[in-house]
Amino acid sequence: MNQPNNLTRTTAALAPTEAASFDKPSAASSAHLAYQYSQQTEEQASHLLDYWRIIRNHLWLIIGVSILIPTLVAIYLIRKPDIYESQARIQVDLENANPLLNGMSKTSSVIVGGDTNDPAYFNTQLQILTGPGLLRRVVKNLDLEHNRDFLADFSASDKSSWSTVRRMFGFQQKTEEKNPAPDVVPSSNSQSSSSMTPQEQAEAERLADFVQKLQDTLKVEPVKETRLTVRETRLIDISYRDMNPHLAAKIVNSVAQTFVDENLLKKRENTGSTSTYLDKRIAELQSTIRAKNEELINYAKNHEILSLDEKQNTVVDRLAGLNKQLLDAEQERKLAEAAYYAGQQPGALDALAEGGNSEKEVPSATRITTEAEIKLADLKQKRAELLVENTKEWPAVKEVEKQIAALEKQISETKNRAVKVVSANLLTRYRAAQQTENSLRKSYEQQRAETLTQNEAAVQYRIIQQEIETANTLLNGLLERTKANDVVMAGTPNNIRVVDYAIAEKKPVAPRRTLIVALTFVLALGCGIALAFFIEYLDDSVRSVDDVENFLHLPSIAMIPQVGAARKKRLLPTNGKKEALQTLNAAGSHEVLLTEVDRRSPVAEAYRHLRTSILLSTAGRPPRTLLITSSVPSEGKTTTAVNTAISLAQTGAKVLIIDADMRRPRLHNIFNLKNDQGLSSLLSREASSQEILAAVQTEPTSEMSILTAGPVPPNPAELVGSEQMLRLMSAVADNFTYVIVDSPPVAAFTDGVLIGAMVDAVVLVVHTGKSSRRVVGRARKLLQDVGARIIGVVLNKVELTRSPGGYYGGYYGSYYSHYQYGPDPAEGSQASS
Repeated sequence: MNQPNNLTRTTAALAPTEAASFDKPSAASSAHLAYQYSQQTEEQASHLLDYWRIIRNHLWLIIGVSILIPTLVAIYLIRKPDIYESQARIQVDLENANPLLNGMSKTSSVIVGGDTNDPAYFNTQLQILTGPGLLRRVVKNLDLEHNRDFLADFSASDKSSWSTVRRMFGFQQKTEEKNPAPDVVPSSNSQSSSSMTPQEQAEAERLADFVQKLQDTLKVEPVKETRLTVRETRLIDISYRDMNPHLAAKIVNSVAQTFVDENLLKKRENTGSTSTYLDKRIAELQSTIRAKNEELINYAKNHEILSLDEKQNTVVDRLAGLNKQLLDAEQERKLAEAAYYAGQQPGALDALAEGGNSEKEVPSATRITTEAEIKLADLKQKRAELLVENTKEWPAVKEVEKQIAALEKQISETKNRAVKVVSANLLTRYRAAQQTENSLRKSYEQQRAETLTQNEAAVQYRIIQQEIETANTLLNGLLERTKANDVVMAGTPNNIRVVDYAIAEKKPVAPRRTLIVALTFVLALGCGIALAFFIEYLDDSVRSVDDVENFLHLPSIAMIPQVGAARKKRLLPTNGKKEALQTLNAAGSHEVLLTEVDRRSPVAEAYRHLRTSILLSTAGRPPRTLLITSSVPSEGKTTTAVNTAISLAQTGAKVLIIDADMRRPRLHNIFNLKNDQGLSSLLSREASSQEILAAVQTEPTSEMSILTAGPVPPNPAELVGSEQMLRLMSAVADNFTYVIVDSPPVAAFTDGVLIGAMVDAVVLVVHTGKSSRRVVGRARKLLQDVGARIIGVVLNKVELTRSPGGYYGGYYGSYYSHYQYGPDPAEGSQASS
């Protein structure tokens, strides 16, 4: 046959759309221009579409990261305790001189007054508020070193994760000893207020950790007017955060009040030594009384002292009650013990069992014994009467004697049982009384120990009470002595005062769980997207037509959609669907063949597109011998080869498909053919053209010729590369229009490379999203090195809804859904035609 006629006949047998494209070149040119314009438009949005494809492919990863990280942060924040903030506000005015003191003391100096603003004075007060001296007095006044709530918070902050890490790497110094030796030399002037005694120095070092804790948490900020312009004010806000809202309010109020008192004390130092001494002593006594009151409250709380009043002391009352119960139990135990040991005397239990005992079982046993003895006496009398007229051998006499013996045995058993019951009752009573006594004695000893402990605690409790009473007495005396100086001191104003006292807040200020979780969600979402892009960057697989053109530098001639096992049944045609279903159920790995699917399905359309690309791949005439291979196994090369051969056979051409994969042959299984004679048999000997054609089998459904692989040989590569293979390819090329060869993977075996040098063209099948670009590129290089002509790449197993090309994801996606539920009945006649 001449080649032009063959090409004409082949193109005429194509689908109507393909024939129309040959008959109307002007329309094809217009379509090509429109396609180029659409391609330019799509390239403008390619980057955004690529980004969206990456996010869509890794959507579950992004969702998982966006949910997991905020959930962990939420769990961590839930376990964190609530932090409450209390705030007080003080006012610091300019210092003014007391006019009443101008004529009373020659040493009185007038302090600068008026409206002159002194920033240095205001900043100095800010430093004093956060200084260790003022905070040390707050610690002493509130007795924070013995406050359990403050100590718990202090221990928690000291054992934080960050502090532990700092200690591990040596960035945090270890805590010094609690009471080190004082290192301050006492001043020679003991009256100087600026000097520190060794005791004060030791106290300052002991309270240094608590003062540091207050300095780290206490927040002092000046208040600024910001409604119109930013202007300074004379107000200062003092805030403190703690897990206990009441403790936070107490600390803030104490800082503010101590600051006010210290400022007033400092101003009154100019009124005279007496007034200074009295005020200092009053302040010290007030501080001592507050500290002692705090110490008394903490001591009572730590030792669980409710009241020391003898009338309300439940501990002593309970001890007395237990003592009385113990005496009664001892008396009961002695009585039970005496009764038990008295019953152990010979005959005592028998006497108690026969009478005189108040146990419940004994009267019943006595009554039964008495009735039995009465019956025994009657029987003995009856026996005596019978013996008057009869002998002992008389049956009636023997019967009476049996009854007498039975009654005597019953009486004896009843008496023995009554004795055991009495003995058991006495022992039980004795043991119960003994156990009761032991239990009460144990409770008495425990209560006695608690009473002694409370008495010991009460001694220290009363000592603290006496110290408070003594301090109150001294304070009252000093207050009486200061009445003489009240007139002078009444005119001494305090330029610092508390504007607002702190209260215990009901709502926590930290941690801000909702905001943190929301920010964490946004951050986790960004991390998830970044991780998706990073994974996409690491992905080396061929995923799209652009990857084929950019990385492999080969044209993409077709895209075969992915069809899962659940969708294979939907692709089967209506006619012959029962037989196809039987075949599908018989083999779990059944390939989707064009002979079994609906001709309007996306699979059939894709292979028709592949057929068209192959026929138009070369100028002048289409390739007659075609190798279909892949780089690695499981990429669908065999299915692609079979369906390509079926598609070419549907045009009316004579098509032969050769199974050259003699390592894992599959064609005979797909078409259920014999494999005792095949390619390996023909290549292992010098077969003639008639023998080669005789080994070819015909598939009845598609009228396609098949040459199976034959028995698996030990040396497939040597057989494929032999001269006999060249003669076989020449023989079949002369007798068939198209010859399709299925070979092993090129990157794994050399069989496909050898065959690629013998055929007109090579088609490389790539598993979309699985095949590595590097491996596919190596397969392309191996084929091109031997002179093989690769006409293009087939992207196999493309997801319809996730196709990066857009066409299958859009048009074919809806097209596939249309045939998933069945076509419109109105289209049946048109489709069948």
